[in-house]
Amino acid sequence: MSDPATILDARGVTKRFPGVLALDHVDLTLTPGRVHALVGENGAGKSTLIKILSGAYHADSGEIVHAGRPVSFARPLDARAAGISTIYQEVNLIPLMSVARNLFLGREPRRLGLIDLRRMNREAAAVLDRYGVHVDVTRPLGTIGLGARQMVALARAVAEDARLLIMDEPTSSLEPREVETLFTVVESLTAKGMAVLYVSHRLEELYRLCETVTVLRDGRVVHTGPLAELDRLTLVAHMLGRELDQVRQEGTTRFGEHRDHTGNPPVMEARGLTKRHVLRGVGLTVRAGEVTGLGGLLGAGRSETAKAVVGALPLDSGTVTVGGRRLRRLSPATAIRAGMALLPEDRKAEGIVPDLSVRENILLAALPRLSRFGFVSRRRQERIVATFTKRLRIKAASPEQKVGELSGGNQQKVLLARWLCLNPRLLLLDEPTRGIDVGAKAEVQALIDELAADGLAVVLISSDLEELVEGADRIVVLRAGAVVAELDGDDVGEHAVMAALAEAEPREEDDRDD
Repeated sequence: MSDPATILDARGVTKRFPGVLALDHVDLTLTPGRVHALVGENGAGKSTLIKILSGAYHADSGEIVHAGRPVSFARPLDARAAGISTIYQEVNLIPLMSVARNLFLGREPRRLGLIDLRRMNREAAAVLDRYGVHVDVTRPLGTIGLGARQMVALARAVAEDARLLIMDEPTSSLEPREVETLFTVVESLTAKGMAVLYVSHRLEELYRLCETVTVLRDGRVVHTGPLAELDRLTLVAHMLGRELDQVRQEGTTRFGEHRDHTGNPPVMEARGLTKRHVLRGVGLTVRAGEVTGLGGLLGAGRSETAKAVVGALPLDSGTVTVGGRRLRRLSPATAIRAGMALLPEDRKAEGIVPDLSVRENILLAALPRLSRFGFVSRRRQERIVATFTKRLRIKAASPEQKVGELSGGNQQKVLLARWLCLNPRLLLLDEPTRGIDVGAKAEVQALIDELAADGLAVVLISSDLEELVEGADRIVVLRAGAVVAELDGDDVGEHAVMAALAEAEPREEDDRDD
């Protein structure tokens, strides 16, 4: 019998995929009124366990006891009906539907049998206002920012009156103000007796919110117990499977020392990038071998600047020069031909093709260069894929495994491989470690350092201030679509970036040194 004080008991849960044992006899206990952390490297089995608990996957063996009764959910709808709501890292709502329709999907207020749109829109605006989200609720969900979409998903999950809320990297797209709102909501929910399973790679969040923790590694539970009994380094050591002294010595990031690249030739120069209500005369210079960071809060224009540089955001005015040659008709195609590549922030929506294989995803951009008379040599494909799978340490059962089945960190590496096989001159990385664990994060950081050391120009966008400061040789700070500061050398530091975000006023491009 299950302990009546528990909401959910998972016992001996095992799940296999072709060539991979994703979960190996995993136990998990969740209790009312507590936040339980679930942590581990990418590929440790966190996402698989979440999908089993929420009805998206079926366990091959083991038992799940929910509210004192054994359950086996045939589909996510069954889990929701049982009082289990899940907020995924990649918001799984409907982008073409309005914000209000997404919020009330399946629970629409009706009048005379028809959906009462006026009431639904009014109530949706009121609900989101409590979460600090002020958007036009009649707009399609896909047209609002990722952070706002995440808050819509949270509001929807809370409205379902769940007894167990599963949160998968819920703050990965949020700015600090929204993170505080989310924490307040979680604390109020647990005060009312809700159980929360919280998945995050951000250790400071875990220690603020969570009372207990389960650590997964290679599909197995390696530790479970009160979080307060573990210091941060011990927790990381459990996750990585490394000795504590090794973690103390090496740390949890893999960036090298800052380098001075002022004597290197510019690879890309952007001048006066302007888009109404989005960008205001942004200028950016990136040199060979340099990692240039773009700092700023959500809505500052970082992602928009990167998209503008590669022609994915139509501009009202501005120029982009690569290798001394101005790009006359800026478009993604001309940017690729000029040697520029962008890894977008939302890898699920704008990056990977989940139903295609690892091989197909890696070669997607390279096919035009590989084809001869309309045919592509299979042997040549296999050679390229094998080279980059080994170089980036992509963990997959085989090159033919669907990329949607991989962990987030390995999906990110597949995207990196897609562009690296084109031998680019400039690589723009928008939140390259968002939502991936400590181990995979360190691998990506080390790779960025390695690529820059080989002479590649890199633009790094990260909302992780520590990552930005440690990874970038120079930081350009944006606010409200304009450059407010440029930091290099000894000026690159967390305090200087925060001061620039809080105090500096946008300055004209002519005032900046190239």
